[in-house]
Amino acid sequence: MTEERSEAAELGRERDLGKVYDTELIKRLWPFMRPYRGWIAFNFAMIPPRAALELMPALVVGAALNYLTEGVATTEVGWMAPFVVPRLGLGPLAWMFGLVFVVSIVTLTVDWLRAFSMISLGQRTVRDVRRTLFDHVQRLPMRFFDRYPVGRLVTRLTNDLEHLAEMFSAGVIAMVADVFVMVVILTMLFAIDPRLALAALALVPVLGIAAVIFRYKVRQAYREVRVKIARLNAHLQETISGMKVVQLFARERRNFEDFRRENASHRDSWLRSIRYDALLFSTVDLATNLTRALIFWYGAQMVGLGDVTLGTIYVFSDYMSRFFRPLMDLSAKYSVMQSSMASAERVFQLLDQPREPEGKVELPARDAAAATGAEPGGCEVEFEGVTFAYGAETVLRDVSFRVGAGERVAIVGHTGSGKTTTLKLLARLYELQEGSIRVDGRDIRDIPKPELRRRMAFVLQDVFLFDGDLRYNIVLGRDVADDVVDEAARATHVDDLIERLPNGWAHKVSERGVNFSTGQRQLLSFARALAREPQLLLLDEATSSVDTETEALIQDALHHLMAGKTSIVVAHRLSTIKDVDRIYVFHHGAICEHGTHDELLDRRGVYWRLYQLQYAQQETAA
Repeated sequence: MTEERSEAAELGRERDLGKVYDTELIKRLWPFMRPYRGWIAFNFAMIPPRAALELMPALVVGAALNYLTEGVATTEVGWMAPFVVPRLGLGPLAWMFGLVFVVSIVTLTVDWLRAFSMISLGQRTVRDVRRTLFDHVQRLPMRFFDRYPVGRLVTRLTNDLEHLAEMFSAGVIAMVADVFVMVVILTMLFAIDPRLALAALALVPVLGIAAVIFRYKVRQAYREVRVKIARLNAHLQETISGMKVVQLFARERRNFEDFRRENASHRDSWLRSIRYDALLFSTVDLATNLTRALIFWYGAQMVGLGDVTLGTIYVFSDYMSRFFRPLMDLSAKYSVMQSSMASAERVFQLLDQPREPEGKVELPARDAAAATGAEPGGCEVEFEGVTFAYGAETVLRDVSFRVGAGERVAIVGHTGSGKTTTLKLLARLYELQEGSIRVDGRDIRDIPKPELRRRMAFVLQDVFLFDGDLRYNIVLGRDVADDVVDEAARATHVDDLIERLPNGWAHKVSERGVNFSTGQRQLLSFARALAREPQLLLLDEATSSVDTETEALIQDALHHLMAGKTSIVVAHRLSTIKDVDRIYVFHHGAICEHGTHDELLDRRGVYWRLYQLQYAQQETAA
């Protein structure tokens, strides 16, 4: 029942995104298309000549039939006269054959130019949209990423934008070209013979009704297909991401059954959509054949009366086939336009996500320290009345404390007491709700984020390594002198790791750094932070996931490198913060006590209980 409700909700969201053409979305796309308006104008300008080229071969062949059956004297059929007059010394049939050959070559060239220009237009536009979207996503607040699945973001930046590109190659312009050709065909038919034209169009109303019914049915089918493919992708992503758990808990058979069910449901949805496609194709094909039969039956009677020629009947038969051809492609174009509009709406929904304020105009890097009044070694940090909540859950309550320039401060407390949130607010990963945070007396909301973060280094417990070599993962694309990187590697004992690797600094880092241990990744994160030469060090549980030997190496590095820099450490192992200048103890989002390690132990309060609990656990483990 829960899955049914979920699927119904997803279908409802797809229904909201089900327009085949949305003027507002096209208006929003126009700024991305404007630089390529010359390409757009070229495509629209090519529609009339392309329509003329498509209609010309039937006229030439019709004229040839009249010439073969009645000779050159076809004065009563004036529209064929230009095709039967000998040119350049050629006979009529040779001239007609040459004309058809030339028209075919020109048509091929025009089709290539149109296809190339439309696809180029689409790819250039989508490139610009993707660039804008990626830049926007990088600047969204962390609160957004807390509630927006990563898989959905990747889909917006890949699949949805590819669907948007299809709109240019098989969407609006192609549909306009089809409609234009159909109108020109109708005009030509009535110009040649109105009576035969009315007979040829007898079945068009029936096809119109069939198209309306098809439009409704195929719309439902394609909505269901999109929902099913999303569910299938979600299942695949979840299974692959959690493969370790799947195998350890022997869930392979259960997961396979779940996948088989989702896969079969997706197949059934596609079969329903294909059934409607096949039905429309068969209906149009039947209408085409019946129309030809009607043209031949009615035209034969008119030929007997001398009212029309065989060439005219051929032209009508050919033109009606071309008239019905766009209807056969209706399902494909309808699907492309609907998918494109739905994808465009999803993309713009993401672009409409508000960014949090950046602060004042960013200053050049060389002026940043002067603008904030910071000393070269460290900076002063002050929290005043900070209150923060994730939704309805209040995490910090009226937190106030001060860290002097060059001081080393630790934050401890139970899980969920707000320790990590404090550092995230200082780095402006989340924006303040109440109170203020100042760096060297300047409110961080007035400091541009790049300038603020240029002055700090944030070491996380969960280290993320990028695809590339070791040096890239330390400098992260910044222009850092080699001696600075080498010094950071020596200080954090990364140089010992590099010496043991076969390729040294050029050693390849696998996806997410899986070819390195947890401790090695943590050492690399320290080297990354120290190569930044920060004024402010933020360490979030930086030694909680390493072994005792690695922790000793990190502690040895920190004692030297934290000197002269303002440091705020969220500590899990209390034994690692005995020599900091001050410890703040958080309890239920508020500071309940503070002091040095020895002072807090003497008070026998929350810190003492935490220390005793951790000491007892260590004794038990030993």
